[in-house]
Amino acid sequence: MPRFLIEVEHQPTTAECNRTIAVFLRTGSHFLTHADWGCKDGVHKAWFIAEVDGKDEALSIVPAEYQATTRIVLLTRFTARDLDQIPRRHGGNRGPG
Repeated sequence: MPRFLIEVEHQPTTAECNRTIAVFLRTGSHFLTHADWGCKDGVHKAWFIAEVDGKDEALSIVPAEYQATTRIVLLTRFTARDLDQIPRRHGGNRGPG
């Protein structure tokens, strides 16, 4: 099943941090109650990983009021055997390095 990194941003105020954390904890969702937060380091976002069928399902986990600013990233693990395939998947551009 695909894995997605879900990044939820909120306003950088103490009140908004507290409110957002409370919303996450009140949902009862395993994903939301186990989110990692960057607030103490000045990055006002929460992150969690979900194994779901697609981006729409991943977004549905997020409380509605945060969905517009949520970023969802499909996660992929690569092995050394994958290295030959990566340039083809990216249009032949190897990029920097």
